[in-house]
Amino acid sequence: MNKYSLYKDIGLEWMGEIPNHWVITKNRYGFRKYKNRKNVSNETKVLSLTTKGVKIKRNLNFGKSTESYIGHQLVEVGDVVFTPRDFDQTPILSDVSKYDGCISNLYIVDKTKQGVLNHFVNYYWYGLKYSVDYFKIFSHGMRYSFNRFQFDEIPLLIPPLEEQQQIVSFLDDKNQKIDSLIEKIHRKVELLKTSIPNYYFYKKDEINFDEIKKYWFQKKPTSWKVIRMRELFDVISERNHPNERLLSVHQIKGVIYRDEQEQDVMSPSGDISNYKLVKPGDFIISLRSSEGGFEYSEVTGLVSPVYTVLRPKFEIDTIFYKYLFKTYNFIVELNRYIKGIRDGKNINFIDVRDVPVPVPTIYNSDVSNTHSDILKSFTFYKKRIELLKEYRQSLISEVVTGKIRVCEEDNSLSLNSQTV
Repeated sequence: MNKYSLYKDIGLEWMGEIPNHWVITKNRYGFRKYKNRKNVSNETKVLSLTTKGVKIKRNLNFGKSTESYIGHQLVEVGDVVFTPRDFDQTPILSDVSKYDGCISNLYIVDKTKQGVLNHFVNYYWYGLKYSVDYFKIFSHGMRYSFNRFQFDEIPLLIPPLEEQQQIVSFLDDKNQKIDSLIEKIHRKVELLKTSIPNYYFYKKDEINFDEIKKYWFQKKPTSWKVIRMRELFDVISERNHPNERLLSVHQIKGVIYRDEQEQDVMSPSGDISNYKLVKPGDFIISLRSSEGGFEYSEVTGLVSPVYTVLRPKFEIDTIFYKYLFKTYNFIVELNRYIKGIRDGKNINFIDVRDVPVPVPTIYNSDVSNTHSDILKSFTFYKKRIELLKEYRQSLISEVVTGKIRVCEEDNSLSLNSQTV
């Protein structure tokens, strides 16, 4: 990748200089501003703009739906779809539709003029978003929105058509490679998560396995025994630690500090002396445990009194149980024991105290340390994914604003599976 030979100042400080032969104009000169036809058929595919682009809405009873899609604006393959609001919080921006269908009239749908590639414009808008968060900074009103007039005034860079095609081809290729790397990392993490509760790292020491159809875990190493939850855990209600940080409990994110959440949450304004102390290695039963298993804590902090905090009675491989308690069979078993509990009632330990669990006769510190190392590696993998996404954003921004020049034969970004 190279620089262009000549650049010019266009008077937009946040944009910087652009290649001398590129044109700076506005959205209104890049689009036809044609009058969108309206949907008149119940057979028309209903479309939705998502974080993964324009998709066909398969379940019309899920999400923000209406009783009828008659009157929605029609979308044709190749149309650019732009969301004009909520730029203070939405990750959604725009996409080029791959489908014919209809979509909410809240979106701006248009066709690019001759000489302006729809996919280039889409990349260009994301370049503005990634470089200076343009759509949040320059949006208007309480909904951080653009109306059609304001949308038409958005600055638009137009390189020569051949260069637009080169840019789109280059970014398509690099995006595909980055997506492939991210997917390989995800698969690797999921494989490790699945391997842990399947005794994978115990197999070096345990040759024989017992098949136990009557238990939810189906099998166990021969030397392991089966005990009840009440024999494995104590219920902990340690309180009066007002200086500890508040925690939030999530099925997906696990136990995290409340003040580190991406979204604002309500925090208690009064006395928190009744909040329960959680330590690393503790497990938490919450109202929704029957849907997602027990939650494992890697941190110290406070949880609401509505939660039940469990602490192992003896040294166990906590990471093994972290993932064992997230398996489908375990969640089914929980529901079997709490059957009949009315909706909205917290699950108490007494409800599940007799659930059977497998435990090793002798604690294996080597395997436990291996599991702990794997858990720590997930943070590393997560960071790699974040860096790949940041690189993608930087690359798009630099290319579509002319800070770097790409050619059809440009192979300066080399990504392969060995970097995972």
